[in-house]
Amino acid sequence: MTRSLERRLIEQAILGDKNAAEQLIRAHQASLYAYMLRISGRSDVAEDVVQDAFVRALTNLTRFDFRFRFSTWLFTIAKRLHVNACQKHKPAYDSDVVGGIGGGGGPPSTRTVEDEVTENAKAAIDYALTGLSEEQREIVVLFHQLDWPIAQIAEYMDMPEGTVKSHLHRGRIRMRAALQEHREHLAHVEEVWR
Repeated sequence: MTRSLERRLIEQAILGDKNAAEQLIRAHQASLYAYMLRISGRSDVAEDVVQDAFVRALTNLTRFDFRFRFSTWLFTIAKRLHVNACQKHKPAYDSDVVGGIGGGGGPPSTRTVEDEVTENAKAAIDYALTGLSEEQREIVVLFHQLDWPIAQIAEYMDMPEGTVKSHLHRGRIRMRAALQEHREHLAHVEEVWR
């Protein structure tokens, strides 16, 4: 979404245009949910945080600073809500749920070899992500899963771009090391690369 369209939708939503608010939600709901699911590892927490984040963002649109991207602001709200939710729920990674995100609906009734290969690779990546610090995991997910540029991640994380690059680099090294220590997971990831 372009910044001019984003600004127009926000201004219309502030004036009470429900269609504009709905377009903002549609534009960011899937990526915010995928991000929160990767960060929290729990679908129930991710759903609650996403819903609460949109409610808070839409009720406080008059406070939005147009110098920033709406997605950055929304993800910041969600991150704060997640920190609060962590006080209530201990994160537990459910690879089946996390691995299912991004697919087109439910799994087919007959698993194909390709589905199994993809599922195994996702489980291996989930395993490697659990070995990262919270900051590294968040940066890796934002960069690789959501395709955020380094500058946007730096703005969102409130850290210099060089620090983001360092976390990303170190996170990749730690993930690679975790996969190399676990031969089965390494084999699943290599199978995708063939």
